[in-house]
Amino acid sequence: MRTVKGVTALALVAAFAAACSSGGASPSAAPTAQPTPVPSELVAPTEAPTPDACAPENLALKTAGTLTIGADNPAYPPYYEPSETNPDPWELGDPTNGRGFEGAVAAALAGELGFAKDTTTWIVTTFNNAIQPGPKDFDIYLTQVSYSDERAQAVDLSDGYYDVAQSVVALKDSPLAAVTTIAGLKEFKFGAQAGTTSFNTIQDVISPTSEASLFDTNDAAVEALKNGQIDGLVVDLPTAFFVTAVQVENGVIVGQFPAPEGGEHFSVVLDLGSTLTPCVNAAIGRLKDAGTLEAITIEWLADKANAPVFQP
Repeated sequence: MRTVKGVTALALVAAFAAACSSGGASPSAAPTAQPTPVPSELVAPTEAPTPDACAPENLALKTAGTLTIGADNPAYPPYYEPSETNPDPWELGDPTNGRGFEGAVAAALAGELGFAKDTTTWIVTTFNNAIQPGPKDFDIYLTQVSYSDERAQAVDLSDGYYDVAQSVVALKDSPLAAVTTIAGLKEFKFGAQAGTTSFNTIQDVISPTSEASLFDTNDAAVEALKNGQIDGLVVDLPTAFFVTAVQVENGVIVGQFPAPEGGEHFSVVLDLGSTLTPCVNAAIGRLKDAGTLEAITIEWLADKANAPVFQP
């Protein structure tokens, strides 16, 4: 829900090879002198981190020897599940218990980076503050932050750890609840949390005739739906299941949107230019290869991924 790329060294080599092979000369032709390649000034090749560089004792952390993880508060299920008694200050979900989708991903990622529960600490950081430019109080941040080119200008965004779809929630007795096409959504009034890819979906995909409403928090948007200020709420699909199961008694998931070109995925947020970023990407890659991310997704989100897909 909570919603960039340089030229790689491989692409430069491929382009150079293609240029050399086009219009091939005859075997008897004298070789043509090639100009000395000029390195690109746009993006330097990124080298894979060495194991030693990613050892806990070698990482540049906010607190030496401790991985500081940020999350928004309230921490919503199914991303963060509650404990029997949540520790202060956490509301709804408890990021510290390793339960819920992002709670489990964070715990697995911390372990892959070499940190145990007693060398990991959690802090509250609002979603909007996490994605704004400037230094952070956390080493990594997980709260449904979707990758976008714009955000990647302000913060580092890791490789994706979950492919997500956006969806519409309405009240069961609303005419909106019967809509099955994107074109049919245009006449209704929608709302979403400010600064999210959910709001971008309203603007870019639905393009409604009524101006969309922006809210500081998702809770405020939910209240607007319950009070009839908006006809539909746009959120990511797992959040929609929580909204209809817990927050809006007579709510219904109207449908989900087809995946945009290139897809949409959640990324870990880090300081812009963080030396930790390649280590996090390497750890995510290992968790994917081992099937750990898939297992976590099945455990926490398998029953929260099915909804009708809007037709054009």
